[in-house]
Amino acid sequence: MLHDGIVEYNLGVAATPRFGDVFRSLLLACVFCFSFWAMSGPVATQTSELVVTKRFEGAVLTIRSAGAEGNKYGFEGGRVLKLNGTYHLFTSEMVGDPHWVKMKLAHWTSQDRLHWTRVATLAESSGEFSGKDPRAALWSPLPVYDPADNRWNLFYVAYQAAPDTPHEWLTNHEGRIWRAVSNTPGVDGIGGPYSDAGVILQRGRDSDAWEGLQGTDSFFPYQVGGRWYALYGSAHTEKIPISLWQVGLAKAPDLSGPWVRCTDQNPLTVEKRFIENPIVTKLEDGTYVAVYDTDAPNAIGYTFSGDGVHWSAGQHLPVQEGRGVWATEVRTPLGLISEGKNSFTLFYTANEKVSGMQPDGNGVNTTPGSMGLVEVQLKKKEVANLRP
Repeated sequence: MLHDGIVEYNLGVAATPRFGDVFRSLLLACVFCFSFWAMSGPVATQTSELVVTKRFEGAVLTIRSAGAEGNKYGFEGGRVLKLNGTYHLFTSEMVGDPHWVKMKLAHWTSQDRLHWTRVATLAESSGEFSGKDPRAALWSPLPVYDPADNRWNLFYVAYQAAPDTPHEWLTNHEGRIWRAVSNTPGVDGIGGPYSDAGVILQRGRDSDAWEGLQGTDSFFPYQVGGRWYALYGSAHTEKIPISLWQVGLAKAPDLSGPWVRCTDQNPLTVEKRFIENPIVTKLEDGTYVAVYDTDAPNAIGYTFSGDGVHWSAGQHLPVQEGRGVWATEVRTPLGLISEGKNSFTLFYTANEKVSGMQPDGNGVNTTPGSMGLVEVQLKKKEVANLRP
């Protein structure tokens, strides 16, 4: 089926990852989850996986889309939610030079997932490039609703920025997590406007040893019972080549904080080398799933948790295959959106293919970032009850 140059096609079970790889990952997931389920009462242990059921042969939002005029390098990261039939995209726009420094945080909406309307600029970075401005680059706007306060909160990353050296990656460093609150109460206040309420997590004396010069590069909070948890990330960018990107867990009594690192559990062991920008969804059965940026080719990563605290070994979901490979690099998932009956829409950002363009000396693609999507099904398989 063709929608304005976007071809979609259905896929069967044959599109699932290799069984051996999936089975090994799911076995680890069962070990993590069973301890929680066993304490919660008699329940059959389950294994789960995400399976792509429909792919699209091209991006649905690009620098050529109406409303993207003046956006030089495109889109990267953020979150998509669906409210009352409308899809809301909060994303980072890489509007100018320096690349990855001159940024806007934007709000877009869509009724059909394919055609998008730009609603507003939420914030704009200074683009200062000498390392002096703590808000030189702004990234990763993530809206989270606070039922206690009846308002949307917007979490985003602010970086200092400077030219890289032979030994340090300084383009984005000393990341700090800012919290902003919608001036409009209620669920319908998702569009804001938002007012900054301060920094809620940053590198400092209470940081864990695995956190490096990059500072805090992502932060996604989610509720578990009466407490809030968050997955946050960092890397030792003070040494090139950068060998490891990791995520940890933080907790707070309220969404506004104070946020405290779960040092005894950090960093999480979801991936051995690379994990960034996880976004958590609570499933209908109470299980948690997080999707994240992985270095597996043409794929996103995902992990399950039975209690929202202990996470399984990561699995990889190819979102581009065969005719549907339109990007040089699949980057960041924007969250799972429930469409009913264990079906989800998964939006993600990726760098488009541009003839003749190569990554820079640090492996960074400057080809335009665009947004694509896949339809995903959650598959569960009942296994023998492990309780006597």
